[in-house]
Amino acid sequence: MKNIAITECPRDAMQGIHRFIPTSVKATYIQLLLNVGFERLDFGSFVSPKAIPQLRDTAKVLSLLDTTGSTTDLLAIVANIRGAEAAVSHDAVGLLGFPFSVSETFQLRNTNSTIVQALSVVKQVVAICHVNGKTPLIYLSMGFGNPYGDAWSPAIVADYTDQLVALGVRHFALADTIGNSTPASIAALYTYIAEAFPGVQLGLHLHSTPDTSRDKLRAALDVGCRRFDTALRGFGGCPMAEDKLTGNIATETLLEVLYERGIATQLDMDAWAQAIQYSTNVFA
Repeated sequence: MKNIAITECPRDAMQGIHRFIPTSVKATYIQLLLNVGFERLDFGSFVSPKAIPQLRDTAKVLSLLDTTGSTTDLLAIVANIRGAEAAVSHDAVGLLGFPFSVSETFQLRNTNSTIVQALSVVKQVVAICHVNGKTPLIYLSMGFGNPYGDAWSPAIVADYTDQLVALGVRHFALADTIGNSTPASIAALYTYIAEAFPGVQLGLHLHSTPDTSRDKLRAALDVGCRRFDTALRGFGGCPMAEDKLTGNIATETLLEVLYERGIATQLDMDAWAQAIQYSTNVFA
């Protein structure tokens, strides 16, 4: 179990905060995270300012970053063609993430489109990425079930994954949007999808309460997962989650679990300490 790939998610951590975080503060924080050396940084989104007011300054934040010599890939979230075209216009952006939900209800709530419409958008986003040398990444939102009564099963997740692979997608993250996964369901679904699609790059984007995070991470590691999305201090999560303690799994929790197992990460821990110290300016 070497070469653990971590995507740090300041975008997910900041997007639900109602108080507008100054652009300069965002940029300083993201720059500090860039210095840590994560594989990817989910830094912002090119979506409607009405939908996510906090991230309306993503392009400006990006212009303030110094990515010279950085080995970290910048990931931007998009929800439509306009957002994809805006994202690919920036050389520093390497990946475009699209939230594809296996729940029809959540797809409508999250991107104001049906699943059929979302598949059409993904097809166009993939084409835009390929023309511009970017990588499309699909989040399989509500991947572990949903609170709306929409049909769910591992087979349904696999069916949508198959359709997305047919569109040219090779990078996926199984997303527990509301924190309802368990160690057993994580192990089962990850194994199911990984075995069904050996040619794809598969990771986990888990939301969780702090008391269950470690067991979920251990279960994922036990079945071979090596790609994790986390956020410093566990901020963020889905604003529709009923449990207010449900946020992103804290990056420091993942690092502790990896340390317990003797798994090195090659991160710059001095830079990490600086980012933690500065985070009080962001999440005050």
